Amino acid sequence: MAADPRNTASPEHEHAGHGLSSSQLAALYRKLRLIRRVEEETARIYPSDKIKSPVHLAIGQEASSAAVCDVLKPEDVASGTYRSHAVYLAKGGNVAAMMAEMYGKVTGCCRGKGGSMHIISPEANVLGSSAVVGTNIPIATGQGLMLKREGKGRVCAVFFGDGATEEGCFYESLNFAMLHRLPVLFVCENNGYAIHEPLSKRWSSEDICARVAAFGMPVVQIPDGDVFAMREAAAQAVERMRRGEGPTFIECKLYRWREHVGPAEDFDQGYRPRSEAEAWMANDQVARVGNMLPAAERAGIDAEVEAVIADAVDFAESSAFPPAEELYANVYA
Repeated sequence: MAADPRNTASPEHEHAGHGLSSSQLAALYRKLRLIRRVEEETARIYPSDKIKSPVHLAIGQEASSAAVCDVLKPEDVASGTYRSHAVYLAKGGNVAAMMAEMYGKVTGCCRGKGGSMHIISPEANVLGSSAVVGTNIPIATGQGLMLKREGKGRVCAVFFGDGATEEGCFYESLNFAMLHRLPVLFVCENNGYAIHEPLSKRWSSEDICARVAAFGMPVVQIPDGDVFAMREAAAQAVERMRRGEGPTFIECKLYRWREHVGPAEDFDQGYRPRSEAEAWMANDQVARVGNMLPAAERAGIDAEVEAVIADAVDFAESSAFPPAEELYANVYA
């Protein structure tokens, strides 16, 4: 199990709000805490076999989704990968519908047919997630073209891992978005590994921003997982996009605490040492932001989050499986 964030935070509370009001700070913490606890609960339930789909958890990587979605408006769009519980939740996706989807129940956000890797929320403008590496990037870029033509100032944020930057469609999308000055925020969640292969064994240069900058696109790298730096970078990029100045690329260096797929830790698998994770765990952004809040307010948010999760689990467990006659409904091939 991952370390309890209460035990990994600095004993000294931070009081600086990094320019955020008290309500903004509380809202950011609620996003972070909700994502962390939903995924920890998912990991707890998973061995029972009640959850019917593989799960790719983002525990340790919550900061990017929470920070970027914190500066988006409800009408803006977000797109994620197979590891996108965090994006879905940060953008306002329904917790119960996501949990029911993982249970394979008819009340899930894809009526139980998509599972963890295919979650969507049209109501929250979550464009949908994809199990195939990089495939959400051109789709989100196309969404950016639609948003530009729509002319209402909406923007699209697309999230992907460092492995997706090795797909040809990534570079085609960068070029198209920059050529047409599309309102697309490319967010690379660089956790250093494509499944089990480190970036250093895949590229002669690990400088992803340099490759993207070759397209003339503004690039920002956040090297240490700092949620406030990510939020500020995203806020500035979104302002530029709303002014019609085109896309931005943000590389958020993060660290995945759990295995590539599944609920457990994998530091005994030989491809990365636990010592590599410990510095990131000590810099846990969930605990960091929580420690900036008054204890009573933090406890209230924690209790609210636990109630939402308990209701979501009850909803998933009490919902029905899809009827057999739905097997071919909404299937296109």
